[in-house]
This record gives sequence, C-alpha cells and structure tokens, in this order.
Amino acid sequence: MKLLRIDASARSQSSDRSPRGSHTRRLTERFTRRWLQHRPNDLLVSRDVGQSPPHPVTEKWIGAAFTKPDQREPWMNEALAESDALIDELIAADLIVAGVPMYNFGMPAQFKAYIDNVVRVGRTFGFDRSRPDDPYTPLLAGMDKRLILLGSRGDYGYDPGGRIAHINHVEGAVRDMFAFLGVTAFHSVAIEYDEFGGDRLQASIAAAERAVDDLVDRLVEEAEPRRAA
Repeated sequence: MKLLRIDASARSQSSDRSPRGSHTRRLTERFTRRWLQHRPNDLLVSRDVGQSPPHPVTEKWIGAAFTKPDQREPWMNEALAESDALIDELIAADLIVAGVPMYNFGMPAQFKAYIDNVVRVGRTFGFDRSRPDDPYTPLLAGMDKRLILLGSRGDYGYDPGGRIAHINHVEGAVRDMFAFLGVTAFHSVAIEYDEFGGDRLQASIAAAERAVDDLVDRLVEEAEPRRAA
C-alpha cells in the first residue's frame, strides 16, 4: 500500500520534540511510524504543505485547467505542473494521512491551497452539462482510498454535539471536499485544549495518541486481506 502524509502546520517541529511544536505533526508522525512498524514494505510519501505551500490558484491556472488538454498551449501545462504533481500523488495513495490544525475555526491557508490544486475538473472530478440535475462525477471513487484527518484545536467542544461544534469548519469541510472527489472513507482524531495547557492538554494528547494507535491497528487489520490477496 501507498501512504501519503500531508502536514499543514506552520510549525516545523512536532510538540513531542519542541514545547512550541505542532500537535498535528506529532500525530501524523505517530500514525505513519506505527503503520510502517506493522507493514514495513508499504511506501510512504510525505508532502509538507505547511513549510512549502502550493501556489494559490491564479487566473492563468483557471484558464489552463478549463482548457481541454489537447488544446493547451505550453504555458498552460507549466501553470498546471504543480497541480498535476499533487494530483498524481493523491491518485497513487491508498491512505491519505493529513495533519490539519484549526486556524481561526478553519483549515490553514496552506492546506486550502492544496485543496484548490487537487480539486480539478477532468482530473479528480468530472462535469457533464448534459446532466443538469447531477453534473458532477467523483473520479477517485471506487479506488478504495481512506482519509485520516489528524487535527488540533486551542479550545474544546468542537466535536459533534459539543458546545462550539457549530464553528468547527475543519473536519466537515475537509471531509466534504474529499468526498466530492470520491474519497468517502473518513476517520479523524484531534488534540484539544492547546490554549489552556496544563493537565487538560496533556490528557487530550494522551487520549489522541491512544486513538491514533487504535485506529492504525484497526486499519492494518482491515488491510491484511489485501496483502493476502
């Protein structure tokens, strides 16, 4: 299997190595390390959009993306080269492990730039004007991909039913955008209380790490029939 690890935090180090480090990097590192301990022959590809963000969509990008491939001029292919590379990685991956912290109730701009580059007509979704009631086709459907979203939040109560769940625009947005492409198997774990610190933060970190370990073990068990086949 192929794993694609995407880190979106602006912090370069993980919180288990630096007191001001990233909790999401801590969780993506833990997930992928444990996975490869179980399945050392699987391939891991890492994409750090937090430190090296994709270019935002521009007018040239839009013009190139909405031009049929056989009609594109050379500059159009150049404008889409980064997007093509990101999409190729995504298509090749069986498991997408994304570390996405909450910034001002939503995803970091770096990760939104990633999303804007991979949600692309003709490559990850189709559009058919002859079907006005249902014009979209998820081109990644049927590939048996899974999305693992590992998050962090400064406050608490963002999960469904929580006191401030209505202003959590991370998990739902990321889940829906990948589902639009056909990646509907979704799992999420998050660390909370970052702005509080102290015992509550430490307890949340411990609970998230246990949840990550349990999730890896369960997904590895589900993946074993693939290897046997």
